[in-house]
Amino acid sequence: MDTIASLFSFITTPVSWVIVQFHKVYGALFGDDSGWAWGLSIVSLVVLIRICLIPLFVKQIKSTRNMQVLQPKMKAIQERYKNDKQRQSEEMMKLYKETGTNPLSSCLPILAQSPFFFALYHVLSSIASGKKIGAINQDLLDSARQAHIFGAPLAAKFTDSVEKVTSLDASLTDVRIVTAIMIVLMSASQFFTQRQLMTKNVDLTVKTPYMQQQKMLMYIFPVIFAVMGINFPVGVLVYWLTTNVWTMGQQMYVINQNPTPGSKAQDAYLQRVLKSVTAHGQVRGRTRRNTVKAIVAKGPDRNDIERKFITGLGKLGLAAQDDGTVQKSETAAADAEGSQAHKRQQPKRQTKAKRQTAGAAGAKDAESSDAGSKTSLEKQDAPQDDQPKSAGKPASGSSRQAKSGQRKGPQRPKHPSKK
Repeated sequence: MDTIASLFSFITTPVSWVIVQFHKVYGALFGDDSGWAWGLSIVSLVVLIRICLIPLFVKQIKSTRNMQVLQPKMKAIQERYKNDKQRQSEEMMKLYKETGTNPLSSCLPILAQSPFFFALYHVLSSIASGKKIGAINQDLLDSARQAHIFGAPLAAKFTDSVEKVTSLDASLTDVRIVTAIMIVLMSASQFFTQRQLMTKNVDLTVKTPYMQQQKMLMYIFPVIFAVMGINFPVGVLVYWLTTNVWTMGQQMYVINQNPTPGSKAQDAYLQRVLKSVTAHGQVRGRTRRNTVKAIVAKGPDRNDIERKFITGLGKLGLAAQDDGTVQKSETAAADAEGSQAHKRQQPKRQTKAKRQTAGAAGAKDAESSDAGSKTSLEKQDAPQDDQPKSAGKPASGSSRQAKSGQRKGPQRPKHPSKK
């Protein structure tokens, strides 16, 4: 711990100073020794840090979008080198290098928070040990040691002994109940954040290392937090739970407003845009206009969801323009009706039972047809003595039975020399 503290000593003092400033504000409302004053100070620290990390988050989103643009090329590489995994990885890395894309960019916000996390951990550990640190003097140290959140001191941990918890004027049962609930909430929020990313905001038609990375994080991070959480003080659990909730809300906003192309979130988003256009006759909002503009610019490279959106506009008699707006167009309506009619002309796929029934009926019809043909041939082959033959004309049966190469009608007698 001393080694970690020395590594992050450059940020311990600023973190403790920020907590003290927030404590002055909340202490005036809830009391200096109140757990709410110290707990809300930690929450405010998280909000401040995450606001400062917004530019990094924007960079993360841009890098993620670059990964999505590269997905067709990545799919081509996978198909080309599907039997050579090493060559496939080399070509993927070459593509990342050429386009300046980093598949590990999703980890940047977590890495950027690490110094603040360890600094706060060291501050709370010092409070539990009764040591002054950074901007926290003796009076603030005594106040922080008396602060409880739902009966659990800020500096208490799940693994603390009865003697240590008693010295902080608390019950070991209360500490373990509060920490267990916070650990479960922290792990659940992390899992839900990754799960909604995988199920709603990923193009599942293309498998990429980015998807594999997100799937791995979805299961690994909650386990890590659950295992490490028992060694975190209550104040650190408050910090990490708050940052998980912030990340979850931030991601929900991005999924709703800027979804990944080809994902379920994009389908839901474009349906909302189409519904708004139906109600108002125009694309409302700069963000939505930019989305429509990007779809128009793709041209034939649009995915199925985007083509369905353009077709939906055509049914309304509207055509998307290069600037993201829509205008009345009879051509777009005709194209939409033509594509819909073409789609209706395609036969529906029958079930296996119907196909078997149809096959049996066809076989019966074929047998009946064969039997009828056979009967007809027998009738034709039968002698027709009761029918008078026309003079100078051959019988119809004889004409049918004429071999290929012979002329129809009466035949000239052969020359005696050719018999």
